Amino acid sequence: MAFESLSEKLQNVFKNLRSKGRLTEDDVKAALKEVKMALLEADVSFKVVKEFIKAVQDRAVGQDVMSSLTPGQMVIKIVNEEMVRLMGSETTEIKLKPSNEITVIMMAGLQGAGKTTTIAKIAGKLKSKGRKPLLAACDIYRPAAIQQLQINGQKQGVEVFAMGTSHKPVNIVKAAVEHAGKNGFNVVIIDTAGRLHIDEDMMNELIEIKENVNVDQTILVVDAMTGQDAVNVAGMFNDKVGIDGVVLTKLDGDTRGGAALSIRAVTGKPILYIGMGEKLSDLEQFYPDRMASRILGMGDILTLIEKAESEVDKDKARELEQKLRKAQFGFDDFLDQMNQIKKMGGLKDILGMMPGMGAQMKNLDAIDDGAMDKVEAIILSMTPKERTNPDILNPSRKNRIAKGAGVDISEVNKLVKQFEQTRKMMKQMPGLMGGKGGKKGKFKLPF
Repeated sequence: MAFESLSEKLQNVFKNLRSKGRLTEDDVKAALKEVKMALLEADVSFKVVKEFIKAVQDRAVGQDVMSSLTPGQMVIKIVNEEMVRLMGSETTEIKLKPSNEITVIMMAGLQGAGKTTTIAKIAGKLKSKGRKPLLAACDIYRPAAIQQLQINGQKQGVEVFAMGTSHKPVNIVKAAVEHAGKNGFNVVIIDTAGRLHIDEDMMNELIEIKENVNVDQTILVVDAMTGQDAVNVAGMFNDKVGIDGVVLTKLDGDTRGGAALSIRAVTGKPILYIGMGEKLSDLEQFYPDRMASRILGMGDILTLIEKAESEVDKDKARELEQKLRKAQFGFDDFLDQMNQIKKMGGLKDILGMMPGMGAQMKNLDAIDDGAMDKVEAIILSMTPKERTNPDILNPSRKNRIAKGAGVDISEVNKLVKQFEQTRKMMKQMPGLMGGKGGKKGKFKLPF
């Protein structure tokens, strides 16, 4: 996850602040010097860092803070508030016209930023909100760009308007808007051509589209892994073409995250969405306050709840609750829960959103999708009867399962032992589960 290194460094600084009963002005300045270095190492713009540190210091050395009972916590609160302000304070949505009118959205970006995939992700989000989007294939230069858009559009159940590669992009857009008007579409999303670097031809093409078509929103897609380059690209696009918002992609990768903290301050334009993976569902609304919480290691419970609400199968959750009450759950149920976790982004992502877990993430390398895949392979190597009734797993059956899963038998024994311990614990907790001797309704799954 992005910001892991920055988050760890900031939490170390805050830990030192909390340990002091009273703070002097020198204590605050020393702490902010470390914060400054951490932000610069995360590739945050030098100008942005300088202004950020000044704003925090001006507030943090005030009499109210220094004389408070918990000055360390007050400084952390100020850092959090200034970080939220830096990223835009308020969440910004794509501005859409009333549903009986057509909203035209032009997407732009350099090659490799993930623009075409992001277009399909946004189309899926708009469709889920009751809109009827049409994707216009205007990248006539990159090989297979049109085909890629069509494949992704099909996966999202969204129509793609294409005229091949022999027409000018501006004419394709005009035809797409006309097609949308005749066929009941109320959003047209234009996939424009990217380049390996900013050049005059690309900019002129975007300007020509805006001069000939009423473009309501121009959204730039930038790769978060390019750090300050992403901020520079955003600045140049805004100066030459004019943009209304930014989508940051690849924020799930090994990125220092400086772009997320710099773009709003440099361009004055909001971050609308963040791409957190390659799946077409891996696009999150950007919330400045939640992002600040993640960076500062305070978790992001609201996003976690939203993920659970959108991805968790509520019927299966209720069925599992009943099985837990009767201690009748088997390995199939365990597998179902693992798949629910994968849908939500994986166990490490989920734990990263829990308050206080940020600093512990470096110790959780063993908890990854690879470990979960191994467990899944073991369970799938069992027969349906074995998964339903784990008590029949004798040594010869375990040997067969280990060979089928390509693991050592010790891995199978470890999983079976953990499973038995969990089931035994459930049997010993009738009060919690609402059984004999306990009050009904005490145990509730959070779905």
